[in-house]
Amino acid sequence: MGGAIAFIGDRLGTKIGKKRLSIFGLRPRHTSIIITILTGIIITTLTFAVMAAASENVRTALFGMERIKEEMSRTREELALASDELLSAKSEQEQASHALTQSRQEIRDLQQEQEELKNESERLSAGNRALSEANDALTSENGALSALNASLGEQNASLSAQNGQLSSEISSLESRAAALREGLVTMREGDIAFRAGEIIASGVIPGHRPRDEVTRDLESLAESATENAADRIGEDLKGSGIWIYQPEFDAAVDTISDSAQDMIVRIVAAGNLLRGEDVRTSLELYPNRTVYDKDEFILARPYLVEKNEDAEKIVADFLRHV
Repeated sequence: MGGAIAFIGDRLGTKIGKKRLSIFGLRPRHTSIIITILTGIIITTLTFAVMAAASENVRTALFGMERIKEEMSRTREELALASDELLSAKSEQEQASHALTQSRQEIRDLQQEQEELKNESERLSAGNRALSEANDALTSENGALSALNASLGEQNASLSAQNGQLSSEISSLESRAAALREGLVTMREGDIAFRAGEIIASGVIPGHRPRDEVTRDLESLAESATENAADRIGEDLKGSGIWIYQPEFDAAVDTISDSAQDMIVRIVAAGNLLRGEDVRTSLELYPNRTVYDKDEFILARPYLVEKNEDAEKIVADFLRHV
């Protein structure tokens, strides 16, 4: 349309310019320019008029734009309200769906509880039947136990008589045991140089070392034990030394060599050693760590001491628990 208006206006202005027309006393050149402009305005106006008459959309675009803007604004507001309502409806739907899921889960739980209660009821019914049967059995056993009780009463009277006899025999045996202990002590406590378990020599030997180094340390400790024994007995034992069981000695060397920490080694008397006997010893190994601190409480045990009770037995019993 713009191209057609330009072409027509140009052709019309050219013809008017060639005819040398003049309006309002203007020069022909200016007259052709004004006629060209008026021609474009008239053609454009007629075009809009024809389009407006022929098309409702054109009339609406030209004259109803404000109304369209108002309708669009109102439509946007309604759309926003509808969107909010849609979100609210979706939220309510999700809540309802969640509530429905919970309700279904509760129904399943209730069904499971009902099944468990049913099984428990059946189990209790079976237990009641078993208890009833057991009660009948116990009733019959009660009669048998009554008869057995009478028989046990007779046996109890017989055992009481036997108990008196055994008590007298026990007293006799205790007297003989006391006499034997006294004889044994007298026999073993002659001229005793070392008592059983008495420490002859002790020392700390570092662990985790080669066997030959550990062997030298143990032999040095054995020489120290020989000197201690010679000082106690008053005899020259340095030539023969003390007696240590060789497998025990080798086992001690292996233990110390493999140990990750230092070991306390004690050479103790293997038994009560009388003067003039071979000095037989054994080895005791302990990890070099603090077992009890000074003045630390170890054990307390109450005893009810009867009159004329053997004090040695009480002390021996206490020491067994230490």
